[in-house]
Amino acid sequence: MAAELQGDWLELATASGSTIRVLKAAHPRARRLRLTVTPKGARVSYPNGTHPSQVSAFLRSHADWLERKLDELNLIVKPLPPLRVGHSTEFPLRGETVRLDWAEGPYPRVESSDGGLTLVIPRPHTRALPVARGLLASHFEAQMRRDVSRWMASYVPQLGLAPTSLRIRPMKSLWGSLDTRDRINLDLALALAPPAALRYVLAHELCHLKVRSHAPRFWALVATLFPNWREQRDWLRVNGATLKAELDRLVADVAD
Repeated sequence: MAAELQGDWLELATASGSTIRVLKAAHPRARRLRLTVTPKGARVSYPNGTHPSQVSAFLRSHADWLERKLDELNLIVKPLPPLRVGHSTEFPLRGETVRLDWAEGPYPRVESSDGGLTLVIPRPHTRALPVARGLLASHFEAQMRRDVSRWMASYVPQLGLAPTSLRIRPMKSLWGSLDTRDRINLDLALALAPPAALRYVLAHELCHLKVRSHAPRFWALVATLFPNWREQRDWLRVNGATLKAELDRLVADVAD
């Protein structure tokens, strides 16, 4: 088993072939290393000054327990088949399982059908995989922007406020964020989720334009825009790790 530090996250490879992502955080009042598991995922906290190797060793020593607990919560992501040129695969799109096929053509493009998507790639195939990943990322983003623009037309008048811009990109841990300049970021993986989940995240970030915290009045405001927000939040907690893993295998290495 190996543990690799990546920003605020640590990735732990288990003996079963799974990869566990653990949020890591130094805590000024912590006296010891502590590992917790919730429906949101795994978290390791530790005293300030703890060496990264100590954190990694601590996680490796608890890997079996961690894997068991996450599996109980359906948060373990099983290894997914890699995206391979010319090989069909299935993946979630807008909450439905669809098929991804390949074809040859004079220029690269994505063709949509009821059953899924077809990636059309011209010969020669020397850069077919990165081209395919870029096509998928662009297709997912365009689809999300169509949905978001339709919902924003309703939400912005209700709030009386609008974001200054919208950015859609792969995000490691969050589903969305609002920065200090009122710019909204949305995770590209939401293209794979049911539209209602994307709509919840959009409503959530828009409400932060009025209430920056998660105080009770914030959630009351979310409920006015999107009454069934709890259902979609819980869906993302259960299925989020799988969605992010699916997006990673489809568009990994695509520049932000």
